[in-house]
Amino acid sequence: MLNRRHLRIKVMQSLYAYLQSEGSDYRKQEKGLLASVDKVYEMYISLLALINDVVQYSEIDAEERANKHLPSTEDLNPNLKILDNLFIKLLLENEEYIQAVKKYKISWDFDPELARSLFFTLKNSQEYKDYLAAEGHDLHSDKDIIKFIFKKVILKSELAQNALEEKHINWQVDQDVLQAMVAKTLKNFDEVDGNSKLAQISSNWIEDREFIIDLFHKTLANDASCQEMIAGKTKNWEADRIAMMDILIMKMALAELIYFSSIPVKVTINEYLEIAKEFSTPKSNVFINGILDKILGELQAQNKIRKYGRGLV
Repeated sequence: MLNRRHLRIKVMQSLYAYLQSEGSDYRKQEKGLLASVDKVYEMYISLLALINDVVQYSEIDAEERANKHLPSTEDLNPNLKILDNLFIKLLLENEEYIQAVKKYKISWDFDPELARSLFFTLKNSQEYKDYLAAEGHDLHSDKDIIKFIFKKVILKSELAQNALEEKHINWQVDQDVLQAMVAKTLKNFDEVDGNSKLAQISSNWIEDREFIIDLFHKTLANDASCQEMIAGKTKNWEADRIAMMDILIMKMALAELIYFSSIPVKVTINEYLEIAKEFSTPKSNVFINGILDKILGELQAQNKIRKYGRGLV
């Protein structure tokens, strides 16, 4: 699921897009922000669907082998154990999944070679051969082969990586979150107690939705004042030498420091320094840390940083 750092990144991407498109309607970009979060959930459902497509391709493969000019005994009697995979059965019966597939119109038909390629990688693996050879199966062993399909077949496939990037522009950024959501689904599904729940987009979407909208608006509304604070501490720097992303990260951090009273100062600083490491220049986090530290000192002296609750100052 998306944690607060991932959500801050979504806000940063939307703010960057807004600032790059002069005269853009901020309300349109706000909708885009919410859509970018929803797109993560759509991609999660797409990954589950792709896993299922790989499993179902075993039946297509069996039909093709049976229709060969001179099929062998093995061709005529394929081992289709994976079609009875208990995790896949639970998934295809899951109402949340069924509705999500309909809502997002999930399909991998745009790349018909993908499922075939992935299945043949699976088919040639020792892990799959061992799975087919084992007597019987249970949910645990069926989950294990699904994990293998996802982690060692899909995620290791260059063809799949290209397809995933084509389907989801932020695949590289969101990949870790999506992997965690699939892993959570495998953990959640249980045929015994009926706890077959899909992963959620966040632990508390009502609060998180309010957080990203507020952060988006507070950063924009206070753009001029934050710019003035940053400019006051970067007088020895030529404006064109400071990366636009660094400026944006500092503005978001300042908006959060001043206007989000329930978020500890240390958490805010650490989060944006980590974001800078990933999305800006190699030395950006050191530069940003120095500037924010100077501004923070002044804001605290002016009593403009007000945090409430134990350990929040």
